[in-house]
Amino acid sequence: MAAGRHGGRADSALRQVGRPVSIKDVARESGVSPGTVSNVLNHPERVTEAKRLRVEESVRRLGFVRNESARHLRTGNSHTLGLLLLDVWNPFFTEMARGVEDWAFDRGWTILISNSARQPTREAIYLNLFAERRVDGIIVAPHGDITERLIDLQNRGIATVMADQRGSGDTTMSVSLDDVHGGELAATHLLQLGHRRISFIGDPNQVTQVRDRLFGATKAVAASNLPVQLGVLEPTDLTVAAGRDIGEMIVDLPPSERSTALFASNDLVAIGIMQILLRAGVRIPHEIAIVGYDDIEFARQSTVPLTSIRQPAYEMGRSAAQLITAALTGEPPTPRHVVFEPELVIRESTIGRDTDPV
Repeated sequence: MAAGRHGGRADSALRQVGRPVSIKDVARESGVSPGTVSNVLNHPERVTEAKRLRVEESVRRLGFVRNESARHLRTGNSHTLGLLLLDVWNPFFTEMARGVEDWAFDRGWTILISNSARQPTREAIYLNLFAERRVDGIIVAPHGDITERLIDLQNRGIATVMADQRGSGDTTMSVSLDDVHGGELAATHLLQLGHRRISFIGDPNQVTQVRDRLFGATKAVAASNLPVQLGVLEPTDLTVAAGRDIGEMIVDLPPSERSTALFASNDLVAIGIMQILLRAGVRIPHEIAIVGYDDIEFARQSTVPLTSIRQPAYEMGRSAAQLITAALTGEPPTPRHVVFEPELVIRESTIGRDTDPV
């Protein structure tokens, strides 16, 4: 057969040239037309078994890899989604990504994942790259309000969903948590334990979610009608290292000037603070109680298990993927904005085994 007589020489020649193997090369190698090769790749049921096996053998021998980009240009559908995370180093977003990927993989979608690292410029670059790659849809955990940018992408035929931030109206879709209520839960818990000097650890200008959490804490304090001091300490970042810096600031204060309770805007910051306080001999929660946010796996595994506000990260990711794939397959998403409720998870960082109320 032609494949048997010339296969070795064709294979060798292609390797020497160093160019990608084309459908025409496979057709020549297997002794069929390029149309037959295309059918084997896309509609194998249209080809006899003998020809299909011959083509598949040539594909294997030559190392042919189909040009997906070209196919996407022809069909107008890449079956690919872009996922832009706010902070891939935060386990909350890693878990959210797992939820997106599990839903999408089970339904034949490919995911491209990028990380904005809470940098608006980097966020814009990745959104442009996704559009250039002709993805069908983009799920983005945004740094700030990017509604206008998402509308622009939609006008270019790219479906979009905001994750971990609430959208509004019919122009966008979103999956979020009620962060204002989460802030209320954290502050109310500390107030009920008798704390009257509380510090919120977070920069409300960093991301919308941090601002909402502080607003919720402020609401809870106002509603209590108690003489409460609610201060704000602004870390340089939302990381364990930034939490350690805040911890150093706290231990440098005389005990009489320290807050008796801290509400950290995420668990990583809370864990960093606890590391420094414990190293300095500050007893948690007897001298300082701490509440985190996100309820990542490390929260329950820390030296003093951390009380935290739980976000269902995995479920939020699955919900975002469900919204966008429904829109792309012509199923109108209902509702367009999914809002999850936070949950207070109480551990030993606020109620120790032998802790009395303040």
